[in-house]
Amino acid sequence: MTLSPRAARIAVSPTMKVAAEAMRLKAQGVDVVDLGAGEPDFPTPAHVSEAAHVAIDQNFTKYTTNSGTDDLKRAIAERYRLDYGIEYAPSEIIVTAGGKQALYNAVMVLFDSGDEVITHTPGWPTLVEQIKLAEATPVLVRTHAEDGFMLHADAVLAAFTNRTRGIVINSPCNPTGALVSEEDLEAIATEAATRGIWILLDLCYERLIYDPTPHNLPGVLARVHRDRSILCGSASKAYAMTGWRCGWSLAPAAVTSACNALQSHSTSNVSSITQKAAVAALLGPQTCVTDMLSEYRRRRDQLHAWLGAEPRLRVTKPSGAFYLFPDVSEFLGPDGVRTSADLAQALLDDVRVAVTPGEAFDAPGFIRMSYATSMEQLERGAARIIDYVRSLDRKTRAVAG
Repeated sequence: MTLSPRAARIAVSPTMKVAAEAMRLKAQGVDVVDLGAGEPDFPTPAHVSEAAHVAIDQNFTKYTTNSGTDDLKRAIAERYRLDYGIEYAPSEIIVTAGGKQALYNAVMVLFDSGDEVITHTPGWPTLVEQIKLAEATPVLVRTHAEDGFMLHADAVLAAFTNRTRGIVINSPCNPTGALVSEEDLEAIATEAATRGIWILLDLCYERLIYDPTPHNLPGVLARVHRDRSILCGSASKAYAMTGWRCGWSLAPAAVTSACNALQSHSTSNVSSITQKAAVAALLGPQTCVTDMLSEYRRRRDQLHAWLGAEPRLRVTKPSGAFYLFPDVSEFLGPDGVRTSADLAQALLDDVRVAVTPGEAFDAPGFIRMSYATSMEQLERGAARIIDYVRSLDRKTRAVAG
């Protein structure tokens, strides 16, 4: 069997592989502490689910327009107006099957062979794979644990060449939880505007920022670079709606029109029932978002403290999202557990804790731990991980002796 060269260029998302393995073991009755999940453990808010029930009862179960209902596009525009003070027309908005499709649509209609597209690492692997699918070349700007994995403007600007066509930024970042500052984004956007370079902003975790921090990135782009900026968002993380599959993008009308044409030949419209639920999420009470954020903050701080019992697990406290990204390199060696991928597999096999290896994010030597689970599970997981890495240390000393 011969597959296309395109198929040879892509692999299954490593984050989804971890989730699938954890689910397989749990289905067999294995006691797995799952810290690999990239989704909220909270139920979808009641008023959102109720809107879906009403949609079914009213037989709102047919196709909608490919780009989404007018009600939902207006709700998206209103949410961004209220939160960021920016104005977008319905003709500039498309509803997609999650934030991932919003990014995919934009990458596919903007980039092509010969283009260079800058993004940052450690970062979400899908961003790089989507650039490759568009036959463009990803250019990776590395961030560092020493300064909280911040993406700085000077590093991005240094990566510009005459082939640079776009920049893709994820803030808060998966897996590090780092934020791009308004000042850095403005410097990047100002130079991008002079060169006609597109900026794609992935705002999937935007509502999950823990401390009062200036982070009106959409406002910065609307002011400096609106004509070549695409904002990609999602209901998944903020409203615990991962399975509903609802995202969106806001972009110049010509880009949105091209995304609409592409989507019309791939997935077509998002589920009509999901769209009604998303309207309720965006326009309804937002206390559900702040309540979840408060609980994530509590979990972040407690898990960070528990891991602090082993100082060789070096952990930067994240500013957003719901992941810790500890450096585990102190426990890796030439024998047995050599890489963070080895360690992640050993944790799953030997002590039944699921984490995602740093290799998935172009960051060997780290592991990603999701705290989108109960405090009890976090405590058990942290204890198992600390006990296991200390056992590795004892084995190493025994061999050396």
